Amino acid sequence: METPNGASYWDNWVGEALSTLDSLKVLRSLRPISLRNQNKDNVSDQATAFKMFDEMQPWDRSSVEVEITQTTFHRWMHDTPSSGDEFVYTAVSGEDEPVAYDEKFKKLILFSGNDYLGLSSHPTIGRAAAMAAQQHGMGPRGSALICGYTNYHRLLESSLADLKKKGDCLLCPTGFAANMALMTAIGSIGSLLAGNSIPSEDEQIAVFSDALNHASIIDGLRLAERQKSVKVFIYRHCDMTHLNKLLSNCRMRKKVVVTDGLFSMDGDFAPMVELADLRKKHGFLLVIDDAHGTFVCGKNGGGVAEEFNCENDVDICIGTLSKAAGCHGGFIACSKRWKLLIQSRGRSFIFSTAIPVPVVAAAHAAVEVAKHESWRRKAIWNRVKDFHLLTGIPVTSPIISLIVGSEDKALQASRHLLQSGFHVTAIRPPTVPPNSCRLRVALCAVHTREDMENLTAALSRCINFQDTRIYDDFNGYARL
Repeated sequence: METPNGASYWDNWVGEALSTLDSLKVLRSLRPISLRNQNKDNVSDQATAFKMFDEMQPWDRSSVEVEITQTTFHRWMHDTPSSGDEFVYTAVSGEDEPVAYDEKFKKLILFSGNDYLGLSSHPTIGRAAAMAAQQHGMGPRGSALICGYTNYHRLLESSLADLKKKGDCLLCPTGFAANMALMTAIGSIGSLLAGNSIPSEDEQIAVFSDALNHASIIDGLRLAERQKSVKVFIYRHCDMTHLNKLLSNCRMRKKVVVTDGLFSMDGDFAPMVELADLRKKHGFLLVIDDAHGTFVCGKNGGGVAEEFNCENDVDICIGTLSKAAGCHGGFIACSKRWKLLIQSRGRSFIFSTAIPVPVVAAAHAAVEVAKHESWRRKAIWNRVKDFHLLTGIPVTSPIISLIVGSEDKALQASRHLLQSGFHVTAIRPPTVPPNSCRLRVALCAVHTREDMENLTAALSRCINFQDTRIYDDFNGYARL
């Protein structure tokens, strides 16, 4: 039986929770501090100065070309534990920057980062950060609710809300903090509607979470459970039959389904169309963590929901600015009511210092660059096609999880790639289950066809493509 009014029910419940907060005098507000640009009256005018490029430039390669010291190389080859202390610095006379002392370096092509569009080295983004730092330093240092929220933060939130086609957006210090804040805010609704006390089982909130969701979702739900107003149900990874059964058997009215949009370890997509159908049937709140899909998927970079044409079916979208945006920070795209609730109840937002102004300025520039330099999205998906053609492995995203089995096999393959000049990390327990150790290959828009040919040639010498799985059969809990 279809439940078309699920969204309106949730809107009413959030409204009731906000009324309770208001009556208790604990409804929190954001009061933007206006940082005036000395050269221009409006910070948004800086958008006209953004310089765009229609093809890859030489400086783009610094996003994927890195160096490590020979000491680091040898420790990695022997799997020697390290706390990063192999870098020995010495001050150079007349210079402010420390440099490594008496060390040789090994150049590597990075195939393990999350800088999917190669924006971390974009001069327009760096210039935006530098201009903001020159004008305002780091900006007011305090939590967003005290003094850390500025017109720069507001501008970035507005651009992200437009990208995600949501009514508003809340910036958070990290993507991890964004998930933690949302999950604890969801958990607070049950107690607020129960008169600020522990709700009965029928009044609790049922949260259905994919078995392989990110650690930040899991930790957020654990914290919400401590509030005793949330009951968590784990459904098998991307198994909509199992999810439908759990939903059908649940008598609780308030239901939430939360899932990664693009899974960070397996590289597969959540079944968005099926989730949208189940949302219509059961009337749950649909929450998507689109950390790896934002700016990468969809014609306009709107993410996984845009890619599968179901943006209107996603109620809340969590994202990050530290991956495809090449910057730092997290965000929650949602309605204005949800934003008020999260900023009043999301502990990891409330008790964290706001993102520094130069980082916010850089992230806003990244949103603009990602929108206008659409060739970057085309390029990364061409690299996905290249990998498929060169290996025969049916990959579907820029995250390629090559499951090799044992820990020894994964480490041996990673060391072989290191010797061959490629930075590809072996993923081991507890991040993944035992005997599903893997090489996680992450593609970037500024990798070249030659990079792909060299990488796959090196891979062919340490793994058998025909015997390599890319999706895990494991359906338990994510260990982290």
